[in-house]
Amino acid sequence: MTPEIGPNIEADQKRARLIVYAKLTACMALWGGTWVSGRYVAQEMGPFPAAFLRFSSASVFLYLLSCRADHSWPKPPRGAWGGVAFLGFTGVFLYNAMFFSGLALIPAARAAMIVACVPSAVALYSAVVLRAPTTALKALGIALSLLGVAVILSGGDPRALFTHGANPGDLLILGCVVAWSAYSIGGGHVVRKITPLAAVTWSCLLGNAMLLPPALMTGLVPQALAASGLVWANLLFLGVGATGLAFLWYHDGIHALGAPRASIFINLVPVFATLLSTALLGETVGLPLVIGGAMVLAGVILANRPA
Repeated sequence: MTPEIGPNIEADQKRARLIVYAKLTACMALWGGTWVSGRYVAQEMGPFPAAFLRFSSASVFLYLLSCRADHSWPKPPRGAWGGVAFLGFTGVFLYNAMFFSGLALIPAARAAMIVACVPSAVALYSAVVLRAPTTALKALGIALSLLGVAVILSGGDPRALFTHGANPGDLLILGCVVAWSAYSIGGGHVVRKITPLAAVTWSCLLGNAMLLPPALMTGLVPQALAASGLVWANLLFLGVGATGLAFLWYHDGIHALGAPRASIFINLVPVFATLLSTALLGETVGLPLVIGGAMVLAGVILANRPA
């Protein structure tokens, strides 16, 4: 029996790794699907009602998940409340208001490719504001990623941005980039005081509370009553699947592989978004989007490559 122990352990480890890879890939598919679902919901519902209903289901799911993981309701320490509120404002309130507003105006694949430059935006912030050491390769990656966004926004001719500017939908999605970059940077400080699960749960709860007043003022009740079953299905997918379940799987991946290796999978999100939007929404993917998207992803890889 002894000679079989080694191969059995190795087979179990390989199987465990494959399960983690499958969870991470499924997580990226869910996140890619948010752009398709968001685009559909944005055609029938205002941004604030849609965002509030999305995070209502997400908050319930994460609350139950947090209670199960910690065997009690995790309350942030007094010094963490400001940071958690900042996460709720940037990552839930601002991001989702602009997410649904932007998707009402531009195709899902285009929006996903623009937001894919978030890691490069965070790297740029670290280099310029925090004075973090920046190699020539990292600087090249940041520049390449931002140029790729310019190619997408301009339809292949970045010079057109100086003569015609960007359309409102593109500007709203660029606002998503700023909001999520701020959320990512702020999240690094918050998780030093509380667990990632508690941070995302409380940021969802507080962000959703911020969304309630504008949602009520812009027709939450009549829009919720008039929403079709398909809209409700998409809202549940956005809240439970793409927020709650995907978060759980992503953090399983971080626990098993470490953050650097797990974060590589995030580059699959715009790929899934493009494939799903083409298959489900009938969107056409032009050459500028392909070229610009490839530049964005290549730049992200270079900008975040370990030294």
